[in-house]
Amino acid sequence: MPLGSEPEPRHTKTLHWPAISLANLDRVRKQRDERCISCNNCSIMDLDHAACYRAIATRDVRFDGRLFIGVQTTGIYCRPICPARTPKIDNVIFFRSAAEAQEAKFRPCLRCRPETAPDFGAWRGTANTVSRALSLIEAGALDSASIGDLANRLGVGERQLRRLFDKHLGASPITVAQTRRVLLAKQLIHDTQLSMTDVALAAGFGSVRQFNEVFQRLYGRPPSSLRRAKPPVSAVPAATEITLRLSYRPPYDWDGILHYLKTFAIPEVELVDGLAYCRSIDVDGAVGYIDVRPSSEHSLEAVVQTPRLAALPAILMRLRRVFDLSADPEPISRHLAQDPLLAPLVAARPGLRVPGAWDGFEFAVRILLGEGNGAYPAGTSIRNLVNTYGNSLPVTVSGRNGLKRIFPRPAVLATADLTLPGISSARASAIAALAQMVSRGRDPFRAGQSLDDAIAQLKEVPEIDDATAQYIAMRQFREPDAFPPAVEEFAQLCGREHAPIRHLSTCIESWRPWRAYAAQYFWHAQNVSDVEQRAVDPGLPRRPPCLPVNDPLQA
Repeated sequence: MPLGSEPEPRHTKTLHWPAISLANLDRVRKQRDERCISCNNCSIMDLDHAACYRAIATRDVRFDGRLFIGVQTTGIYCRPICPARTPKIDNVIFFRSAAEAQEAKFRPCLRCRPETAPDFGAWRGTANTVSRALSLIEAGALDSASIGDLANRLGVGERQLRRLFDKHLGASPITVAQTRRVLLAKQLIHDTQLSMTDVALAAGFGSVRQFNEVFQRLYGRPPSSLRRAKPPVSAVPAATEITLRLSYRPPYDWDGILHYLKTFAIPEVELVDGLAYCRSIDVDGAVGYIDVRPSSEHSLEAVVQTPRLAALPAILMRLRRVFDLSADPEPISRHLAQDPLLAPLVAARPGLRVPGAWDGFEFAVRILLGEGNGAYPAGTSIRNLVNTYGNSLPVTVSGRNGLKRIFPRPAVLATADLTLPGISSARASAIAALAQMVSRGRDPFRAGQSLDDAIAQLKEVPEIDDATAQYIAMRQFREPDAFPPAVEEFAQLCGREHAPIRHLSTCIESWRPWRAYAAQYFWHAQNVSDVEQRAVDPGLPRRPPCLPVNDPLQA
C-alpha cells in the first residue's frame, strides 16, 4: 500500500540505506527548471532523488519539515516519517515545502498530517524580501488583499515578488497563504471540536463557502468528513479554549527557555507554573491567555483562550517566535561547535534556543526600564507600571494561574504620567516617545518591517542606542545574527585560554549567521549574569556575575 494511503499496512518492511548527512542537504539540490513528472505546467527545483529516498526509507526524523514526498500513484504528499509503507522510488517526487507540493496539485496525507510538521525556517535570511513577505502573510496580509498590494507594501514589483517566492519556496504567495490556511484548518478539525464555521474563521478564510470550496477541491470531500470522531458541536462560547500541538526539531532545551521566561516574567502578566509558561494576551483587542508546556513527539502543547478566533493565526505566529520553534538546532550547533571557544558550551546545552519576544512594544518597554530582560528579574518599576496602567483581565480569564492584568497598550502610555509608578524622568520620556511613535502609526514592530528600517526607527527613541536596537532585533525580529557588543567582552574573557584577544573578532565573524545563538550560549555560561543586562543598559549598577569569573566590564 503506497505512502499516504489511510488504512494501516499489515506489514511494514524497513529498508536499510547508508545514512544521509544533514550537512550535505544543500548539495543534493540539482539545478532548477526540472519539469515536474506529474504536471507539465509547473516548474520545481528537484532534489537528489536517491539521497531523499534514503531519508524517507529510513523514516529519518531529522528531515521532517525539510522535504515533502509526492506519491504520483495516489496524488498525496507526505512527511518523511509517514508510517505507511515506502512507495517505489520511481513513483515519488520531492518538494521543499508543503506549498510547493500543493502547487503541484498533491493533497495532504491524512495519516502523517503535514500540518503538524515542524516549520522549516533555516533558509530565512537568504532573501529578506521573502522573509518579510512571509511575516505579512502569517499576519493575514493576503486574507483580504492582492499580491499587488503585498508587493507594494514590500517595495517591489508583483512580478519580482512571484519570482522570489518561486526561487526560495517553489510556490506563489497565494499558494503559500492558502496552504497555511488549509493546514491550520486541518489541524483544528483533527485536534478540536470547533464547528466548521468556527474552523473557517480561525484559519483565516474569508467565508465558509470559500473554506468548503478549497477543501472540496483539495481533498475531494467536504471538510467535515476529515473529522474521524463526530460528536455534536455547538456554538463557540464567548471565551474559547483551543489546545494545539506545536512541533519543533529535537533536541530542544526546554529547561533553558523556561529558566529565561521564569526569571524575567512580568508580575501578574506572565508566570511559570511548574513546567508550564502562562501569560495574559491582548491581540488586536482579543483578550485571553496562553498556557504552554512540553508534550510528546517533539512538540509543545499550547492552550489558547481567545474570544476572537480570527486572532488565532497571529497568536500561533507569536508562540513560534517566543519559543523559537523554527530553529534547526543540528546545523547551528554543528557550525558553532567548530570553534574551540564555543564547543564545550554547545555540548553542555544541546538544543539551546533564543527566546523571542511576545510583543515588541512590551519588550522594548521592559528594556527601557532596565529590568526584566537581563541579570535583574522584573522588579518594582514594571510591576508598578502594570498595576497603574494595565487593565484588569476579564472574569473569564482572571485568576487563571494567578494572571490578573494585561500589559498597558501604547495608546495608554503615550499620554500617561509615567513618573507616577516611580519611573525616572529620562526613562519615562523614552517610554512615552516610543508609545507615541507606535500609537501614531510609525510602529517599528509591525509585521513585514525591514530590519534596517526598524532599527533606524528604534534609534530615534531616547535611551535606545545601536546596541539596544540590536538586542531588541534579536528577540523581536528573530534576527539570528544579532550580537550585542557586551557579549563580545565576555567572549574575550572566555577566549583568553584559547586565542589572543586580537583574534576574537575573526572568531566572532566565523559564527555567522548564528551569532545570536552564540550570544545565548555565553549568557547561559554566565548563568544569566549581568552581562546580558548591561548589553542593553551599560549604565546600570554592576554586580558580581553568577559564576566565579571576573566581570569583563570591570577589567
